[in-house]
Amino acid sequence: MGLKRQALEGRPEGEPGARAELTKLVGGLRAACPPAAIASSHSDNTLNSKGEFGEMQAEPKLNEKPSSTKPVEEREAVVVRFAGDSGDGMQLAGMQLTTESVFAGNDVSTLPDFPAEIRAPAGTPGGVSGFQLCFASREVYTPGDTPDVLIALNPAALAVNLPDLEPGCMIIVDGETFSDANLRKAGLATNPLKDGSLDRFEVFDVPINKLTASALDGMGLSPKVVSRCKNFFALGLLSWLFQRPIAPTIEWIEKKFWASPELAEANRKVLEAGWNFGETTELFHSAYKVPAADIAAGRYRNLTGNSALSLGLVAASELSGLPLFLGSYPITPASDVLHELAGYKSFPVYTFQAEDEIAGVGSALGASFGGALAVSTTSGPGLDLKQETIGLAVMAELPLIVVDIQRGGPSTGLPTKAEQADLLAAVFGRHGEAPVVVLAAASPADCFDTAIEAARIALKYMTPVILLSDAFIANGAEPWRIPDPDSLPKLKVNLRRDPEGFLPYLRDQETLARPWAVPGTPGLEHRIGGLEKNGEAGSVSYLPEHHEAMVRIRKEKIDRIAREFPPTEVLGERSGKLLVVTWGGTKGSAVAAVRELRRAGRRVSHVHLRYLNPLPSDLGGILGNFEKVLVPEMNTGQLAILLRSRYLKDVTSFSKVQGRPFTVRELREEIEKQLGE
Repeated sequence: MGLKRQALEGRPEGEPGARAELTKLVGGLRAACPPAAIASSHSDNTLNSKGEFGEMQAEPKLNEKPSSTKPVEEREAVVVRFAGDSGDGMQLAGMQLTTESVFAGNDVSTLPDFPAEIRAPAGTPGGVSGFQLCFASREVYTPGDTPDVLIALNPAALAVNLPDLEPGCMIIVDGETFSDANLRKAGLATNPLKDGSLDRFEVFDVPINKLTASALDGMGLSPKVVSRCKNFFALGLLSWLFQRPIAPTIEWIEKKFWASPELAEANRKVLEAGWNFGETTELFHSAYKVPAADIAAGRYRNLTGNSALSLGLVAASELSGLPLFLGSYPITPASDVLHELAGYKSFPVYTFQAEDEIAGVGSALGASFGGALAVSTTSGPGLDLKQETIGLAVMAELPLIVVDIQRGGPSTGLPTKAEQADLLAAVFGRHGEAPVVVLAAASPADCFDTAIEAARIALKYMTPVILLSDAFIANGAEPWRIPDPDSLPKLKVNLRRDPEGFLPYLRDQETLARPWAVPGTPGLEHRIGGLEKNGEAGSVSYLPEHHEAMVRIRKEKIDRIAREFPPTEVLGERSGKLLVVTWGGTKGSAVAAVRELRRAGRRVSHVHLRYLNPLPSDLGGILGNFEKVLVPEMNTGQLAILLRSRYLKDVTSFSKVQGRPFTVRELREEIEKQLGE
């Protein structure tokens, strides 16, 4: 696996090199992530055209033109959804509009929506790919309940998304794609552009394919290549419509297609054609502008959850002075973490793509035995296969981080859709008494902090930690404030080097953690494995009292971790009629719904849980202060089961298992129902 012996020894705590490397990591984020970084509206720094931070530049605009000669209306927030075939580049267009919005100073939240089938038939509902984005001049908690603008590149895209639209929604379509053949593929009996079914919407028929071909006329490109550029026409049009700066996208095109100047020129031309069409056509009488959000001063990067998780793991490696080892097997939606960490070759990061899930976690546990910060990433089906090795890590008492990015199940299930159904598997999914720590990230940006917290606990308590994310968090994006290296926590590592009085299971009196003895350290030879031990000496024992003693001490070690959790935050009063309790990606919708209802005078409070095993020590008292407790989850009530059994509290479960996150409206209506209002 290429791990160097000296790397496994780690750096002594406090050695300047570790802090210098961390500063290098954070500095690299600032200088090496254009165009996906911005400065807050409060800051005097932003990215210049070279992707470096310098003096505040004027907002980038196409060829330095004024934004628009047409009237410009101001909006507080806008929700846009791109929809087309899976090969139409909807994810790329959506992410670039996200980047432009971040450069414009807006707060953003995104929801990519991929087809579950890799090669679904083109033009059919099963092959529709979507990307929803909310950008606003206020704090954003969700990607929006329903789109204000839908751009649908074919009839199937319109048919799939039509049920989500509210009256007055702006729909942009290419009428020429609504042929009889395409209508049949989409399952439409009549043409919605002609049968009056869209009368309650604002419909704009834009010949996107024809205008894309016209913009590229004379370049000698094949029809297939020309068709692939149409997503940039849609992006250019929406960039004009909402006065987004397209200079960052032009810069991205130049970097992305540097090896194919012809493709770079084609995409740039089509992007500008879309912008210019919006400015010159009589279809649109005005543009819209969303002012910059009033957010905390600092430097920000537009980041997906998987990217934030990767950066958090690299930061944890630098904070601990240990090399990072990732043993993983590709699986949707976790594969991006493996891809990203493989790119951090300038840091002591080692990635191993194993032949299967069991080999992936086995290699990680072996790296942990050798003194590395060890991680294995997966999704639900892979977590099933890793559980026996996680049990071995519990018995061996070695630090190991297992990241489970949840998706719809069981079995292959809905591999590209979000679900929160692995909680009970994470807490109880191993045979025997095998307790582990379970944490859950709340948002894309929160993945960074949760990864560091998972590493801190694993290293301090010598225990496996399961970190739960999901497809919504992993693929979604939001602005992430690049931290000051000095603000990040120090991760204490107790690599045993002194042979005097050494016993492999000699306990730290505070944490009950055993010493971490790296193989090859003189005098620290010891036996380790899956058979039960006799206590501090670590010898194999089959005596009943030894087994019970070891089971109870492993449980007590996990229980003690709750003593150092921060106090549980409550949004609203700490007692009252109704408390909403969430975990994972449900936080954003719940916070938005609770804040909205509290402004209307409703007696409702909210608690979000990062720590799911052990649960926070003060949680029972908080639950007891409320008449009712409502737990919304993207499963059939798994956290509700845990809370009922632990606290004997009558908890109401509110479930959703549709592969989609909760909308604010859904939660608001259920909260009002529980309040009797």
